[in-house]
Amino acid sequence: MSDTSYSQVLVMAAIVATLLLVPAAGIAWLVSLLLGLPFASLVTFGASVGALTGLFAWWGIFFVLAVVYAAGMRTIA
Repeated sequence: MSDTSYSQVLVMAAIVATLLLVPAAGIAWLVSLLLGLPFASLVTFGASVGALTGLFAWWGIFFVLAVVYAAGMRTIA
């Protein structure tokens, strides 16, 4: 299974990042609710960016982590 290409790794990482975004947002919402912090400030990085930009930024963070994971799985398999 070592014949996977880099594009396949990137597609797998994009799928994983997209699938992880909703559960992670739910967990972050619960944590912000328990701590009494506004969820909007977490999404928008303290109101420094807009909501849509914050959503894309969080997806990008998850994408980078998923690329590292997918690349590691590529080398193991």
